[in-house]
Amino acid sequence: MRIIATSSLIALGLVLSGCSSSKVANQSVDSVNQPVVQRIDYVMDVNTSGDALAAGEVSRVRGWLDSLRVGYGDRVSVDNGESGAGRSAINSVAALVGTYGLALATHAPVTQGVVAPGAMRVVVSRTTASVPGCSNQPEEDLANYNAATTRGYGCAVNSSLAAMVANPEDLIVGRSSDNGRAGATNAVNGAAINGYYGTISKKAGSIQLESTGGK
Repeated sequence: MRIIATSSLIALGLVLSGCSSSKVANQSVDSVNQPVVQRIDYVMDVNTSGDALAAGEVSRVRGWLDSLRVGYGDRVSVDNGESGAGRSAINSVAALVGTYGLALATHAPVTQGVVAPGAMRVVVSRTTASVPGCSNQPEEDLANYNAATTRGYGCAVNSSLAAMVANPEDLIVGRSSDNGRAGATNAVNGAAINGYYGTISKKAGSIQLESTGGK
């Protein structure tokens, strides 16, 4: 198994250069401490035999996935190299990944090295989001004479967002509402919201106001 760490990507708006220094005042309402999304790719090359996986490889992949504790939020894909692994081998990995409640991704990320002939590469991509630079407030920041935000401004909100987002990659590019499963999900959510407001409107219209004025 090899671990490949990709470069970190900064998400969510502008990051003010130089504002991390205590000598530079941030007089805006932009948060300097922004979530940073990092992806780590774990790769494992397995042997194939003809159109299928070689004997014992399914068990080996299962043990590897168990060791990584693969679960919701992970992305599993297959790189069959230039030779191209058979459909039966890919289906075996897809069926195995399905037992973890995941679907095999359509495309694999670019990883280091070349997949050898007669082999297939399984890739587990795991993304995390965190807000670096958030720490206890230093005493020198307590005295503020230039209408600047404190060094920890935005840490609580952005750290909570980074911890709660189901897919950290959504902090970078979001999701499209006009294609694929995201569009279907948004359509269902939209219908539920419209139904909720429709119910509230009907209940509001049925309320009768009574006057408390005396005769």
